[in-house]
Amino acid sequence: MSLAIGFSVTSIAKEPTPPSAQQPWSPPKLSDYERELARRAAKEKREGEHTSIDPRHVYSLPELIDLAQRNNPETRVAWERARQAAAAVGLTESLYFPYLVASAGAGFERAFIPFPALKIDGERIAQETIAALPAFAANPEAAIRDLANKKPNLSAVSIDGGGSLLTDAVASRAALSVKWLLLDFGERRAGVDAAKERLMMASVGFNATHQKIVFEVTQKFYALSNARQKVIVGKAALEAAQTVEQSAGARLKNGLATKPELLQTQQQTAQSAFELEAAIGAESDAEIALIESLGIPPTAHLKIADIANLPVPLPPERSVDALIDLALSQRPDLVAKLANIRAKEAEVRKARADFYPKIALDAHVGRLRLDVSIDNSDYFGDDHTVYGAAIAIEVPVFDGFARRQKLRVAEADLRAAESELAGARDEAVREVWKAYTDFKTALRKQDAAAKLLTAAENAYSAVLDSYQHGLSTYVEVVSAQRNLTTARSVGSETRATIFTSAAALALSVGDLAKPKPPPAPIRRRR
Repeated sequence: MSLAIGFSVTSIAKEPTPPSAQQPWSPPKLSDYERELARRAAKEKREGEHTSIDPRHVYSLPELIDLAQRNNPETRVAWERARQAAAAVGLTESLYFPYLVASAGAGFERAFIPFPALKIDGERIAQETIAALPAFAANPEAAIRDLANKKPNLSAVSIDGGGSLLTDAVASRAALSVKWLLLDFGERRAGVDAAKERLMMASVGFNATHQKIVFEVTQKFYALSNARQKVIVGKAALEAAQTVEQSAGARLKNGLATKPELLQTQQQTAQSAFELEAAIGAESDAEIALIESLGIPPTAHLKIADIANLPVPLPPERSVDALIDLALSQRPDLVAKLANIRAKEAEVRKARADFYPKIALDAHVGRLRLDVSIDNSDYFGDDHTVYGAAIAIEVPVFDGFARRQKLRVAEADLRAAESELAGARDEAVREVWKAYTDFKTALRKQDAAAKLLTAAENAYSAVLDSYQHGLSTYVEVVSAQRNLTTARSVGSETRATIFTSAAALALSVGDLAKPKPPPAPIRRRR
């Protein structure tokens, strides 16, 4: 019987698993999870509808950044982490306060007290008493003194059976207890310091999240602008291909071209139309990517401004060394690494404080009532105020070297944090140097791209005119057309690269979306 019961319990407790590795399966209650996901998606969709988006307004980059900062889930996650770190500071500071506990209770207990039945040898006691009478008559004081110093003789008393007394007790108690750690040689202070440093890490992490989102929106905004320019370039290339095709048809009618040449122009027109459709698809993908970076549904319809009329960013006023020094002093990730070092230093101090004694106060005050009944008699008892206080000193003596190992772990974490800061500083230097070089290179490429575009336009116009008059070949026209398309694409890409590299430089330095310092308090003159 016991074996059958045990087997059934084991079978019920076993969790279901996929029956085989060859095919997927449907776990139990999978439909419940799917329904909950659908409810959550519908709820998020309803909440997303409250996002104020004007379909007629053309959103500039600063407005898109504002939308992202208000709607992107990453900012809310970073905000909640900062709030969690702030609550952790309050949690560690609570250790400085006394711990008060109010308690109350009542109960009933039935118990018994065993009592033996005694048998006394009366004849022996009488003999001992008669034997002591002469001494008592001669000197009563000495006899009494000898009787007092004499050990009791229980040989005349024996146990013969016994019984018990049945007791009932009813008790109720209400008390207020306090425990207060008075001295711990800096352990609580170290815990508070570590929590505050983690709060700083979470706070600058929140700022870093905003900078990351600002850069992502900026990068995708300029990528969309570049994709739009490629659509324009693709339309221009299609128009040029159609012009060449018309010219080839006219040349064929005049006997200046062949049928294969016309077919090649038609092939080039089809190729240009295909490339235009690909550019339109890339523009749609870039727009969806930008909208997703804002934290709003990709089905939202936004009118997004173009950068065609935006002035090109100016070259950086500071040298690369000055920008590197600035980055090493203000980048959020470096601030977080420094706060992590300070937190690890506090953890080391906390581990060292475990080697010292702790002094605490323990006190209580309350009211106790106790009523007792013996063998179903009437209850008797009383209630009184009870209280007590004590100073406890806890001195660690030996713990299997646990404190020493904790200290070694804390010191190793500190050294690792210092190495992480050194590595992050080197990475920051590389990022600033690369961003600075990319920005300067993009600015230099702009002049070259403008000259390349002018030369390509002039060359294409000249070759097309010459082809229309029968002085150039189709190969020369196609080559000039491709060069013009490439020059236009290079120009749009260079312009977008300038804006993106400028944002990357600001991000690498820590100036992108940098929070403004709080205003200084106004001191009134008395």
